Amino acid sequence: MNIYVGNLAFSTTDRDLRQLFEPYGVVDEIRVITDRDTGRSKGFGFVEMHDGTAARTAIAKLQGQAMEGRTLTVNEAKPREPRREPRQARSPSARQTLAPLSPVTERKNP
Repeated sequence: MNIYVGNLAFSTTDRDLRQLFEPYGVVDEIRVITDRDTGRSKGFGFVEMHDGTAARTAIAKLQGQAMEGRTLTVNEAKPREPRREPRQARSPSARQTLAPLSPVTERKNP
């Protein structure tokens, strides 16, 4: 089961999360999400536990608990939504096939 852990201190490491969850069962994977430009934690992460019973126990025990002065949000992670496709610039050939705009004529009131 994939578990979302939110409101983490920015100093929280993968090792810290592993130590928090291991008392409840085997932890398969830990991912503290970091900013790709700065490398700084974004304040949330994911814990993967194969045993669903152990994962549900960990969620129940850790939800609302304090860690490094912050109240944790712990729940089953929602499936990741697909990313939007970035807008593609029109190719030069596509621009050439568009009809040119007609000039706007100024209308005078009589």
